[in-house]
Amino acid sequence: MSETTVALPLTDADMYERMISAILDHRLPPGTKLVEDKLANAFGVSRTRIRPVLVRLANEQIVTLTPNRGATIAQPTEKEAREVFEVRRLIEPTLVEMFIAKATDADMLQLKKCIDDEEIARQGVDMRRAIRLSGEFHLLIADVANHQTLGRILRELTSRTSLILMTYNSAREFARQDTAACGCVEHRALLDAIRLRDAREAGKRMREHLSRLEARLQFSTAQDTAPDLNALFGVAF
Repeated sequence: MSETTVALPLTDADMYERMISAILDHRLPPGTKLVEDKLANAFGVSRTRIRPVLVRLANEQIVTLTPNRGATIAQPTEKEAREVFEVRRLIEPTLVEMFIAKATDADMLQLKKCIDDEEIARQGVDMRRAIRLSGEFHLLIADVANHQTLGRILRELTSRTSLILMTYNSAREFARQDTAACGCVEHRALLDAIRLRDAREAGKRMREHLSRLEARLQFSTAQDTAPDLNALFGVAF
């Protein structure tokens, strides 16, 4: 007797993760209007299921909810962009120090693999994957550091950083080797300090790395074509 596979219904967390993935992968650019009916149709759920997901994204400042106008992907201002990098420079050296205190050799290898995979993605001009891996490098450090509050803050800031990069870097800039998020060369330099268990040097390199990333931003915007929400979310990931 043949067995049939029954697809499990999507949870709010599933929809949240898919939308975050689309944002981090640059498939939902800043300013994209998120029509609740279209999202509900794409996910195959009722409209009432969409609202809590949008509220959660709004609380994380990834989505802007405007009365009588609905939801859009947030468009950070220059001031907001600079504040994000300022906060990241404050918390990530601490997370690196915690990582060094707890990391095993396997954790170090995982960071190296993330960098290696990012380089492969860049060489294959797969910028979406490269950008995602760039963010994952930082989130891996936070995961091992195991500070729940700072880790939660960094996750939010990583999503907002992706929005900032999409808003203030042109497509040409994204295609360059070290501008699509965090350069592999800088990550390798940081990993060298981490391997030496030199928390002070690692913190210094992290701050410099984030400052260089901020310095690459070009504070001018360009219009993007609105994505097809059904094409993004209407099929299984």
